[in-house]
Amino acid sequence: MAVEPGLGEPTAPGMQSSDILGAGTQHETARIARAASVISLGNITSRVLGLVREIVKSNFFGAGGVVDAFNVATFVPTMVSDLLVGGMVNSALVPVFSEYARDQREELWKLVAAFLNIIAIVLALFVVAAQVLAPQIAFLMNSGASQPLLDLTALLLRVTLPAVVFLNISSVLSGLLYSLKRFTLPAFTAAVYNAGIIAVTLLLKQRLGIAAMAMGLLVGSVMQMIVQLPGLRDANLRFVARLWHPGLKRIVLLFLPIALGVSVDVLISRPISLTLASQTGEGGISWMNYATYLVQLPHGLVATAISFAVLPTLSMHAADMRAGRDSQAFRSTLGKGLRLVSVLIIPATVGLFVLATPVISLIYEHGDFTAFDTQMTSLALQLYLLGLPFAALDLLLVFSFYALQDTLTPSLIGVGTILFYLLTAVLLVPRMGLFSLMIADSVKHLLHMTISAVLLRRKVGGLAEYGVLRTSGMALIASAVMGGVALVGLRAANSLGAGGFLGEIIAVGVPSLLGIAAYMGIVTALRLEEAQLLWAALRTRFR
Repeated sequence: MAVEPGLGEPTAPGMQSSDILGAGTQHETARIARAASVISLGNITSRVLGLVREIVKSNFFGAGGVVDAFNVATFVPTMVSDLLVGGMVNSALVPVFSEYARDQREELWKLVAAFLNIIAIVLALFVVAAQVLAPQIAFLMNSGASQPLLDLTALLLRVTLPAVVFLNISSVLSGLLYSLKRFTLPAFTAAVYNAGIIAVTLLLKQRLGIAAMAMGLLVGSVMQMIVQLPGLRDANLRFVARLWHPGLKRIVLLFLPIALGVSVDVLISRPISLTLASQTGEGGISWMNYATYLVQLPHGLVATAISFAVLPTLSMHAADMRAGRDSQAFRSTLGKGLRLVSVLIIPATVGLFVLATPVISLIYEHGDFTAFDTQMTSLALQLYLLGLPFAALDLLLVFSFYALQDTLTPSLIGVGTILFYLLTAVLLVPRMGLFSLMIADSVKHLLHMTISAVLLRRKVGGLAEYGVLRTSGMALIASAVMGGVALVGLRAANSLGAGGFLGEIIAVGVPSLLGIAAYMGIVTALRLEEAQLLWAALRTRFR
């Protein structure tokens, strides 16, 4: 796949909102929409296969100590990956790689080769040490288990630990492909990873038991790396004994602040959140996790997809700004991304809020999952959804800081808002119980977005001339009407009296289709161009 040419010229300040999307900017918005549609399709595929993976695990191995051992063996390599290269991709690798990809392609290959050599050496040493210390790691992570289960945990760890190398190399390749604006292959890496786990488990479960899933994780990590290699067929990447390049210093300096934020989140925020949820009564952690999974779905499909699609272009415009050129191109691209996020995340939030109970009933309320569980999970989900639009818009603002090669500012904002979240949750728990966590989380996202917007405005200027507020307002109006239509459709579906699984499908499907039709009709009547371009991009992609 060839590298795409530069994007259209920025909109001149002072233009009317109806003139913002001229021919050149239409081209850029459509290209961002196409890239976002590819990443969204990859996210959808990955999440579907992830759900299948969980079904396979629960059907074959249940939820006992054997699965706990596998979960520990899975947690260690994924944690190491998230703390190392996984956290570098959007914050350091894509901004630095994008700058080299634009004007210094040969230097880019040298930088990537040096970075891969260092990563391979460091992680190989880690894997060897962890293999030796596998029993101690198993005890540290799973100390409540019996000795046979600890032995099983150590065995599974020894199978999954080599995946650390492949997961991190895969992340480097993803960052390289994103910087070259080649989105398709990295968008489907997680789907390939899940497919590997599922396939190996189905093939070897009779012979290996739970170890088949561990073997599948290792195979999936290798496949995740290999699937990206065709996208680099024209790259001048070859093994050379190179361990240094000037770009490495920039990558490290950009990542150090992110490492601080990631550490606070992984090592402090998540454990305390789980502890607080457990103290609210039996079932609290489960309700929180079920609601979290659902709220992450639109966030990943919309905010993550568009942010990754926009990041390489933002990084190139940021390089122009550092060279003394105007910031209009940067602000124009950011405005387009924010408008695309708005026209998608606002209706998704409203629709899921209205249909929270029937959606949860359809997905979860089977077997031991009761109607009371549905009620509690629905309320938790609705409280999480209050912060979803802010979290989605905020992600693109954070990526804008990354494009400017400023990782310290969003890291400090993140640490501050995490501390605010924990303090708010602790203060509200006596009165609100479990739901204090969702309320604190939504307020945290609002605060994070507000601070990010203010500080980013000081860096690059405002976005008033790029129609972000206008588009968001129109999307909000259309979404409100959509929500009303969906609510009427839900009541009509419930009045049909259809029971069982068919009734659950009708309760979700009928109001969803009516609501989508209403929203598309309104944004078309309002001539909301982002929605029309995105719809055209999706039609083209599926054809």
